[in-house]
Amino acid sequence: MFDFFRKHTKIVMAFLFLLIIPSFVFFGVERYTQGDGKGEKVARVDGHDITRPEWDQQHRNEVDRIRQQSPSIDAALLDSDAARYATLDRMVRDRVLQTAADKTHMTVSEDKLARIFAQDQGLAAFRGADGKFDRELFMRTTQQTPEQYEASVRAQLATQQVLQGVSGSAFATKAQTEATINAFYDRREVQVARFNAADFAAKVTVSDADLEAYYKDHPALFQAPEQAAVEYLVLDLDAVKKNIAVSEADAKAYFEQNKARFGTKEERRASHILITAPASAPAAEREKAKAKAEQLLAEVKKSPASFADIARKNSQDPGSAEKGGDLDFVTRGAMVKPFEDAMFALKKGEISAVVETEFGYHIIRLTDIKPEQVPPFEQVRARIEDEVRAQQATQEFAKAAETFTDLVYQQPDSLQPAADKLKLKLQTASNVARTPAAGATGALASRNFLGALFAADSLERKHNTEAIEVGPSQLASGRVAKYAAARTLPFAEVKDKVRSQLVAERAAALAKTEGEARLRAWQADSAGATLAAPVTVSRLETQSLPAPVIEGALRADTSKLPAWAGVDLGAQGYAVVRVNKAVPRAPSTPETAQQEAGQFAQVISAAENAAYYELLKQRYKAEILVPRPAEPTR
Repeated sequence: MFDFFRKHTKIVMAFLFLLIIPSFVFFGVERYTQGDGKGEKVARVDGHDITRPEWDQQHRNEVDRIRQQSPSIDAALLDSDAARYATLDRMVRDRVLQTAADKTHMTVSEDKLARIFAQDQGLAAFRGADGKFDRELFMRTTQQTPEQYEASVRAQLATQQVLQGVSGSAFATKAQTEATINAFYDRREVQVARFNAADFAAKVTVSDADLEAYYKDHPALFQAPEQAAVEYLVLDLDAVKKNIAVSEADAKAYFEQNKARFGTKEERRASHILITAPASAPAAEREKAKAKAEQLLAEVKKSPASFADIARKNSQDPGSAEKGGDLDFVTRGAMVKPFEDAMFALKKGEISAVVETEFGYHIIRLTDIKPEQVPPFEQVRARIEDEVRAQQATQEFAKAAETFTDLVYQQPDSLQPAADKLKLKLQTASNVARTPAAGATGALASRNFLGALFAADSLERKHNTEAIEVGPSQLASGRVAKYAAARTLPFAEVKDKVRSQLVAERAAALAKTEGEARLRAWQADSAGATLAAPVTVSRLETQSLPAPVIEGALRADTSKLPAWAGVDLGAQGYAVVRVNKAVPRAPSTPETAQQEAGQFAQVISAAENAAYYELLKQRYKAEILVPRPAEPTR
C-alpha cells in the first residue's frame, strides 16, 4: 500500500518469507537433525554439517510444494542458483534457531499445543463424521506420522519463541518514524545535464597496439566457455511403463473394480418445496415451519399434478421456486445427506415425506432418472491398460532404479548395458556447459546432473556418473564423450569485440572528464549552464532519471541553494545535477500516518530480528561453505 515499504522489499519480504515457509512443519524436524553423514559439506552450524544431498532434497521438497501451489510458475526460476542458495540459507537459519531453542530450553505447553491443533483447519480434514482422527489417511497424505508432525510443530513454535522476545520489544518513537518517513518522501526540484558515453564514442581512436594490450590485460572477457559432448540415459515412469505388459485377466479385474469410473453415474432430477428454518432457529419457529410443510405435503398428495404450482407459491428456495421447484439432474454427493438419501430412495413420480435438513423442511418429488451407464470392456480397454501400466510402473520403478544404479556403476565405461537391459534410449547432446542452457529441459536442465558430468572424475576418466535424481521418479546417468576446456579465443577472432569494449570504456571516461569540467565551471558561474527543464523528483517519482541521479540529488546539501552534484554513471557516462529547491512532502492524513507508523515499526522489528539472528550465527559458528551466486546483471 505504501511505497516506502515497497522500497524495503528485501528486508520485509525476507522476514515474511521466513514466517510463510516454516520448513519444520512441512518436512519434519528430523530431516534437520539426522543426516547420513555422506556427501559434500555445504554448511555447518554448531559443529553439525549440512551436506549437499540434504540440501538437494530440501530444495526438491520446496520446489515440489511451490509447483503444487502455482503450477504455472517458471521452472527455471525455481532451479536457479539464487533459489537454491536461498534454500540453503533457510536451512542454516532453521538450524541456528533450533540450536538456540534447544540450548535455551524453549518449551511449548501442552495447553498451547492443544489450542493450536484444535484451530488447525488442515487437521479437520483428517477427521471422520464421528470425529475420529484417521491416522492412516494422515500418514498417506503428509508422509509423516502424527507424532512426527507434533514434534515438528513443537520445534517450530520453540524456534519462534527465540525471536519473539526481540521482535516483541522493538518499537519506534514518533520522532524516529516521522524523520525516516519524511526523509524517504523527500522531494527536490532539479535540473540535469547528461553526458552520455555513446555521444563520445566518435572521439575515441584506438590503435592495433591498444587493442592487443587491452586483450592481453583482460583475457577473461574474451573466453570461450568449457563445453562437452555427452551421452546420457534417463529412467522415468514412462520408460518403465513401456516395458510392462498388461494381461487380459489383470485388465478385466481392474475394469470390474472401477466400472463406475469408466461410465456415467446415476443422475436424478427432482423438484422440491422448501420451508426455511435454520438449525439455529428457536424450536418454536422450527415447529411452525414443519407444520407448514406438513400442510403443503397433504395438498400435493391430494393433487400431485399441482406440485409445481404449489412450489411457485409457497417454496422459500429462491433459486428453484420460480421453476416450480425444479433442481435439474444431480448425482450423489451434490446435495446435503438427508435430502440426498430421501431423493435416491424414491421411485420416479413419487413424493417424499417431509425431510428435515439444516436449511429447513423439504417436500421432494422425483421427476426423472438417468441410470448409470457402463461402456463395454473393449471400448475402454486402451485406457484400462494404460492405467494398470501406470500403477504397476510405480511399483516397478524402484526395482528398475536399483538395476539402473547398479549397471551404470558396475560398467563405468559405457551406458549401453543399462540401455539394453532396461530398453532405454541412449541420448546425446553437444555444447553442454556446467549450467543449464536457456530453454533446457529434462536431465540437461538439472544442475545436479550437470555438476556430476563436470566433476573431475567424469572429465578425466570419462566414466559414467552415478544415478542422479533429476525430478520426481526420474533418474539420469551420463558420461562425457568429448571435452573442451575454457580457453581464451584468438585475438583475430575477437578483435571487433575488443574494439567495442575498449571504445566503450574510453568513451565513458571522456564523458566523465567532460562532465566534471562542466560541473566545476557551472559551480563557479551558472549563467552559461545548459541544463534540462526543472523537474520535481523523489525516490518514488524518478521522472525516468537513473537511480544514482536521484540519490545524488537527495544527498546534496540544501543549506545553500542552488546545490550542485556530479554523478558517475559508469558505462553510461556522467550527469551534472543542479538542485534548485527542496519540496516538502504534503501532510499525510491521520489514517495514513497511523498505518505508516505501524508498518515502520514492523520494519524496525524485522531489522532487530535480523541483527539478533546475526548474533546467533556468530554464537553457534554458522557458516555456508559454498559461494554465494553472483547477482544477475541488468
